[in-house]
Amino acid sequence: MALNKVEICGVNTAKLPLLNNQEKEELFEKIEQGDLEAREKYIKGNLRLVLSVIQRFGNSGENADDLFQVGCIGLMKAIDNFDRSLNVKFSTYAVPMIIGEVRRYLRDNNSIRVSRSLRDIAYKAISAKERLLKTQCKEPTIDEIAKEIDMKKEDILFALDAIASPISLHEPLYQEGGDTLYLMDQVGDKKNTEETWVEDLSLKEAMKRLSDREKRIIDLRFFRGKTQTEVAEEISISQAQVSRLEKNALKSMRNYLS
Repeated sequence: MALNKVEICGVNTAKLPLLNNQEKEELFEKIEQGDLEAREKYIKGNLRLVLSVIQRFGNSGENADDLFQVGCIGLMKAIDNFDRSLNVKFSTYAVPMIIGEVRRYLRDNNSIRVSRSLRDIAYKAISAKERLLKTQCKEPTIDEIAKEIDMKKEDILFALDAIASPISLHEPLYQEGGDTLYLMDQVGDKKNTEETWVEDLSLKEAMKRLSDREKRIIDLRFFRGKTQTEVAEEISISQAQVSRLEKNALKSMRNYLS
């Protein structure tokens, strides 16, 4: 797959436009009001994102033009489903959507299917996980599952990955205390130490108005890139409590800044 060529699908990749943060915000406000021209401009301004994603699939043997078109579909889905109130960078949300779309395309168009032996290993692992969960009343580790079915954990991980299907970051995982927890809450952004909106806005004064626990949650989540699950374990409260405190803290900070 020739991903180093200048033109893909009639698009000159050397001249792809770039949008600054202000342009992105202004365009998205128009998109939310149904402005199709703004949507088209936002798509064009994020084609570099699609290009960077499909470069990961350089060894797939697929035509670069086809992958670029599929990636653009993922980009458009991301734009149509993105919720700015989540306070997540668009690229953080869009990249998994684009990757998922490309993987689905490769899976559906690949003559090589997941072998029966891999499926058998995956299903044995899933069954073992359910048995251990019932007996131990806690989530079993991959080592415990491997011991249960007498297999290498590397083989189990490979088999589970082979049958996995991409899901939305907004996939609800479970509810606790009336709060719905989503897959997005489990995702840590490793770029948060450099690029988050918290640092960009220099929110030191706003953070001073938070309680000590809220400050710690904001620090762990947005400066250290930890998931809500990791934060909950570190400060010894439930993930639902972390979610509520995080939302309250962000709301308080936004109100102060406005």
